[in-house]
Parts: sequence; C-alpha cells; structure tokens
Amino acid sequence: MILLKNGYMIDPASGTEGYRDILIDAESGKIVRIVPQGTPMGQQCEGGMTEKIDLNGQCVAPGLVDVHVHFRDPGFTYKEDIHSGATAAARGGFTSVVLMANTKPAVDNAETLAYVLKKGEETGIHVYSCANVTKGLQGKELTDMEALSGLGAAGFTDDGIPLMDETLLREALRRVAKCGKPISLHEENPSLITNNGVNAGKAAAHYGIGGSPREAEISMVERDLRIAMEEEGDLSIQHISTKEAVELVRQAKKKSGHIYAEATPHHFTLTEEAVIAHGTLAKMNPPLREEEDRLAIIEGLRDGTIDMIATDHAPHSAQEKAKPLTEAPSGIIGLETALSLGIRELVDKGYLSMMELIGKMSLAPAKLYHLDAGYLKEGGPADLVVFDPKKEWEVRDFASKAVNSPFVGESLPGVVSYTICGGKVVYRG
Repeated sequence: MILLKNGYMIDPASGTEGYRDILIDAESGKIVRIVPQGTPMGQQCEGGMTEKIDLNGQCVAPGLVDVHVHFRDPGFTYKEDIHSGATAAARGGFTSVVLMANTKPAVDNAETLAYVLKKGEETGIHVYSCANVTKGLQGKELTDMEALSGLGAAGFTDDGIPLMDETLLREALRRVAKCGKPISLHEENPSLITNNGVNAGKAAAHYGIGGSPREAEISMVERDLRIAMEEEGDLSIQHISTKEAVELVRQAKKKSGHIYAEATPHHFTLTEEAVIAHGTLAKMNPPLREEEDRLAIIEGLRDGTIDMIATDHAPHSAQEKAKPLTEAPSGIIGLETALSLGIRELVDKGYLSMMELIGKMSLAPAKLYHLDAGYLKEGGPADLVVFDPKKEWEVRDFASKAVNSPFVGESLPGVVSYTICGGKVVYRG
C-alpha cells in the first residue's frame, strides 16, 4: 500500500477539488480509498502499508495522457526509443502515451504493432500505439484497419504526411467508425509549401526562404472537416496552428459530434519570432505562426473548440538539428516541459483553471482514445501525478535522448514530484 497524505486533489472527471488523502494498492494497481484530509483510513492502512508520502499540499491529479508522441522505435532509435521516451514521459507526469506510426518499418502490419506494444509493456507506464491509415505511409492503399484494431491499435494516423486522396479518407472514416477508434490527421498540403517548418511570413523572410504558408493547413482542415461531417468516424485535427483552422473546427463542431482537435504547448506558447531567435530548435511542422494565431489557439482551448493538449514530442539528434535550417528535420521534444508550459501560459495567465488544464491533458485525450485513464476514483487506476505548481525548475538535463528544445535554459513553474502508474512510483523527483 501507498498512502498519499495532504495532497490537493484535482479530478476533472468528477469536478472534485480539495485536500484529500489517497490510499493506493500497489499490487492491484488500483485506488483503494479517497477521503478528506486527515480522515482515519482504518484497518486498510494496517500491516500492508509500505510507504507514506506527505505531499505537503502539492497538487495530485490523474496521470497525464499524451496521444501524440514519437518514440522513433523501430528504425530511428538513435533519436529516441520506447524505453527512453517512456522515462521522459514519466518525468513529465505522463502515465499514458499514444505513439505515432511513422517508424521504419511503419506500423502498418501486425508484426510491427506487436513489437511496439510488447516493448511498451516493459516500461513503467502505459504505452499505446496508433497504426497507419495507409500502407507504407504512401497514401495509396488503406491498411487492414479492422485487423490492426483488433490487435490493439489505439487509433489510426499517417502523422507527418497528409492524406491527400479524398476517397481514401472517406473510406478510412467509415472503417474507423466500425472499429470505434479515432483517426488523426496531419494537415499540411505539401504542394503549397516551399520550405517546411518555418512560417511563410517574418521568419521565412528573415532566412530568405519561401516557408510554409498558413493556407497549407487551412485548405486541408477545411476539406477534411467537410468530409468528416458527412461520415461517422471520429476525426482529430492534429497540432493546430492557425486562427482560421481553429474557427473552422469551431463551426464544424456545431454540426458534428465526431470532430476533435489538439494543440501543442509550443503552438500556444511561441510564435515565429522563436524561429528567428532559436533557428532549427524552433523549426516544426506545422510551423510556429503569428501572435494572432497563438491567441486564437488559447481561445480555442478556453472555449472548448480544442479538446486536448498533446506534445507532438519529436526527438532528433543534435547532429541533425545542427544542419542548416532548410536541411534540419522539424520537431521538438515536449514531454518534460508540457505541464509547466500549460501552467505558465494558460493557468498563471488566467486563461484556464488548473482543473481545466488537467482535463485537457488527461481526461479529454483518454476519452477520445477510449483509455481507462484521466480520472481519480476508488476502484479506478492508480495512475497519478503529484506536482508543485509554484515551484520552479530550470530546463536542462532531459530524460529523453534528445535535447532539441527552444526552452532550454528557461525557468518554468510546475515541478513534478511523483509519477505513479499502476500503483507504482515510476518517477520520484
């Protein structure tokens, strides 16, 4: 047994907020009791207690859930692997992650899916994986979605590559509807992009390149929402970056209950100015855009247009990021800074309550992917994060293999003290 005493519990599922003591059974991986602070636990605490942890008023919340991460395994394990990625996730307070499927080989077959899931079971957290929408990420032929769903695929995506064939997208939506799994889409039309990862605006002009125009995202989001509103499958717009796309999602949600959207911490924190300041460390797809876009994303999070926060954790080696801007790969790591950025940019600035932030980082993504996560309840999973929202830490010494982050050297609020998954402490700060 583990007894968490004097914690300030935040549970977005029940709306409960206040000081509670929480008793966890490490053997079953379940929460045994949740009682008001100081209430005697009785005989349940006798004999089998292995550890008492006084949280001293720190926040205790459901373990965070990230449904958009890249662990690069198989094929690119010099960047990250499932074990190092899971370690970074635990350090950031995440107990459940959903891997993207653009690996090598791609997760378009039973063998690769089984490899990923088996390796995930060897970590201390819950590791799920999407499978590909199309074979080999080629956008030409759908995978056996029904079979892959039956083998444990949490959802379907060709993340990193947009699905250009409208007929294929329509059929994919029909098939995921039967599977009860979501499809998530990377929304950038490559035919409109000269140089990816950099906004076709001030940043592109600074470097003397063409960049990626906002229309590349807007046109794809507009098309895909139109198709999704005519079908029954759940569709998630990944890493939204433009104010126009936010508004398109807002209007589509009024007509369909199958539309979802995610935003990354970097898109609600930074603008293209960061690319000028940090170069390749702030290069990502879709790119950082303008202040109006950043504020629109925050408003989308505030009013519920954007359902969830997902990191798009995208590790690359230092050697790759040291290449010239137009040659370096896009993406930054995010698992270890996400909670802190949410606190600094959304809670401390008054856009979201802590309850709302935790909901968008746990309950909402868990619901879309049908995961048993995102809530605190007696008999429920003992997946929790304990953090001090006021204490600050300096961004450095990542648990990830990669260090490609524009936030290195910054001081951020929100120190994770414990991550508990399945009733076991998997990270102790």
